[in-house]
Amino acid sequence: MTQPLLEVRGVSKAFGKVQANKDLSIHVNPGEIVALLGENGAGKSTLVKQIFGLINPDDGEIIVKGDSTPIKDPSDAISRGIGMVHQHFQLVPVMTVAENIILGNEPRKGLKLDIDGAREMVRRISDQYGLEVDPDAEIEDLPVGTQQRVEILKALSRSVDLLILDEPTAVLTPQETDELLDVMKSLAANGTSIVFITHKLREVLAVADRVYVLRDGELAGEVLARETDQAGLALLMVGREVVLRVDKGEPHVGEEVLKVEDLVVLDDRRLKAVNGMNVSVRTGEIVGVAGVEGNGQREFVEAIAGMRPVVSGRITLSQTDDITTAQPHHVHAAGVGHIPEDREKHGLVAGYSIADNLVLNRFDEPEFSARGIRNFAARDENAEVLVEKFDIRTASIGSSAASLSGGNKQKVVVARELSAEPKLLLAAQPTRGVDVGSIEFIHNQIVAARDAGAGVLLVSAELDEILSLADRIVVMHAGHVVAEMPAKDADRQLIGRLMAGGN
Repeated sequence: MTQPLLEVRGVSKAFGKVQANKDLSIHVNPGEIVALLGENGAGKSTLVKQIFGLINPDDGEIIVKGDSTPIKDPSDAISRGIGMVHQHFQLVPVMTVAENIILGNEPRKGLKLDIDGAREMVRRISDQYGLEVDPDAEIEDLPVGTQQRVEILKALSRSVDLLILDEPTAVLTPQETDELLDVMKSLAANGTSIVFITHKLREVLAVADRVYVLRDGELAGEVLARETDQAGLALLMVGREVVLRVDKGEPHVGEEVLKVEDLVVLDDRRLKAVNGMNVSVRTGEIVGVAGVEGNGQREFVEAIAGMRPVVSGRITLSQTDDITTAQPHHVHAAGVGHIPEDREKHGLVAGYSIADNLVLNRFDEPEFSARGIRNFAARDENAEVLVEKFDIRTASIGSSAASLSGGNKQKVVVARELSAEPKLLLAAQPTRGVDVGSIEFIHNQIVAARDAGAGVLLVSAELDEILSLADRIVVMHAGHVVAEMPAKDADRQLIGRLMAGGN
């Protein structure tokens, strides 16, 4: 029997009172692709960080090619043939591909940096693994799919036997995702073992040999990918059956609730992120904005929400209410709910209680305040109702938002914004980093808001989410709309090409 490349035996890790991993045992064989699935907070990232030496286990052992010597740090892991590609790229934007790949492992000729040797090494491993990149291209000029390739090449340049990929397709187009999955298959065929974390069940079934499912830090199951399906994996992840496709009826479309005309907005570098954007949303419909991240979607939503100044153009609510220069509080008062892209930065105050977070933008309304004095009884009653209605898993409404899992944090934001019964809901990446059970719940709440008469502007880098939820789809590239179509007529491959700037 072939010796496993990696064995994890009885590993446990706690952070204070939180047991992130409990007696976990897995193994990875040479040339095998193993997927790690689980809800947010299930312990997946904690496990791979221990394998890569970023943190040390409290108990158990990690055995690499028969060697049970503890992995001291990432340098030790790399020296033992383990590479890791993090969810957030670890690249220096102003440096070239070759410079990034050799960073920390620089080849030299005498006392001088051997940049020519670095370029040649990049060309060689690019050809070897079928990952074509230009060694002299600067990272900031490359699309995210190519940056992902650079990250993988950087790991492979250290001669890895095991490659860990953490959410590797989070910011890729459908075509780039398919290319990456092909690369993973090719790497495995040539003997490289892969452990990858993803929320996308389709990808697991497309490339994995085996799947480990974690729940509450423990192993909930192990299955062969060829012997299961998406429903089976979802059942293991959350312990109940999950409806993976949104069940929604035909929209009952009414009057125009949002009109964006010729909008121009700058990004943080004072460059045009939104350049002549035109979009409309009517009551009773979900308009999905599809696009690769970094094409102006964040700035577009923030401008509508009053969080970012508008250079030119016009934003109108309900045909008469000009909110182009309105501040966030006024935008909310005008009937706009906002599920922000970054819940930690813009959606919650981590140190505040759940009850306070549920009225974060309404605390001064008559229901919760009178003559400047807050009505804490009304605040708590509101919280008890919303915690039950939106299935927020918490010990107490007085617990801090920081104590919640990612999915439950998102439910707090969704509950707060929808409980105000907005005319327009801005939903930016509403299920990012959220487990499959919470995704199902949040999707149903968005559809319920539509059916109650709200207009919904859904911005998501997840094309499956757009195709599942939207009634009408607009494709955004380079700061403006490049195509618009009814969702029922949408072609996945065509949208993918449009997202990448093709036709």
